[in-house]
Amino acid sequence: MNLLALDAGTGGAGVPLRELALVGLTAAGVTYLLTSLVRVFAVKAGAVAVPRERDVHVIPTPRLGGVGMYFGVVCAIGLAAQLPALNRGFAYTHDMLAVITAGLVIVLVGVIDDRWGLDALTKFVGQLTAAGVLVIMGVSWYLLYVPFGDIGTVVLDPLQAGLLTVAITVTTINAMNFIDGLDGLAAGLGLIAAAAICLFSLGLLHDQGGDVSYYPPALITTALAGACLGFLPHNFSPARIFMGDSGAMLIGLMLGAASTSASGRVARSAYGPADMFTLLSPLILIAAVMFIPLLDMVMAVIRRTRSGVGFYTPDKMHLHHRLLEIGHTQRRVALVIYLWVGLLAFAVAASTLVPPAVVGPVFGVGVVLALIATFAPRLHRRFAR
Repeated sequence: MNLLALDAGTGGAGVPLRELALVGLTAAGVTYLLTSLVRVFAVKAGAVAVPRERDVHVIPTPRLGGVGMYFGVVCAIGLAAQLPALNRGFAYTHDMLAVITAGLVIVLVGVIDDRWGLDALTKFVGQLTAAGVLVIMGVSWYLLYVPFGDIGTVVLDPLQAGLLTVAITVTTINAMNFIDGLDGLAAGLGLIAAAAICLFSLGLLHDQGGDVSYYPPALITTALAGACLGFLPHNFSPARIFMGDSGAMLIGLMLGAASTSASGRVARSAYGPADMFTLLSPLILIAAVMFIPLLDMVMAVIRRTRSGVGFYTPDKMHLHHRLLEIGHTQRRVALVIYLWVGLLAFAVAASTLVPPAVVGPVFGVGVVLALIATFAPRLHRRFAR
């Protein structure tokens, strides 16, 4: 892929960057404006997060921010359907409609949980239902590339594809839900992850000459990135509203859908036989953008299981809690985690656009800087003595 080859044209191999930018700005603007109204409604409806021992915030804060984000996404996708440069992405696929429908399901589950509370099993059933909607409406992993032996591309049957899609989607939903414990954290990570997958999707769109099948992941991630961007001014420390489960689970669902749409349909024939990294990059990219949230989730499950409590039992030992203990402020914790997720995600995405020989040294420098930023409070205390 050649990043410099991406242009703003709408025909041939061109990528409609201006139209996608308009979609993202629409999602951001609608989300920003509606979130103020949602905040007032949440207070009147009693959907307020009262500080608990394990919480970081110290004053009651309204939730339901995911509602504003969802409407921002819907308006952005609705606009895309009306733009000549983008509407052909709706002609041969139901991916965007599937995301809107499944998103409504997961947001409703989140709203109920934000207002009245749901037990872990009921919430999990709601997540399975939303993921199942994606599968029923055609968003599914049906191709897998196996680099070992002579297997090549594996075509999954409907049951295998559905189970894999549900597993990936539910995992991303819970990973985002687990990480959502600090002002601006989930929204920032959602923005970074969506931007990385969008970058990869634009590369696919250009390489395949504007193939209509590569429009959905670009549109989905552009709308999601815009919604996260529009929500951040309300949510960055000190937060005036939380996105709640309605927002965190929506981000996870859309990332899962976009990853499936971008990666589950990349056949080996799309690239040269020697370009193994490009063939594997979709899976690597998903692992990269979700590494920090997934690491936090896995550590929490192991920690709680070893303690003899349910894996869903809340505690105060998430990654952001540990960074606070090191000495970071809430804002710096969010920025440090942004740095790590952005470094991993864009290193993979950039490797599909420019030579790895260029990405490698830059990534190495980035890791050193990220480590310094992570342990800066301890380094400061040590050298201050």
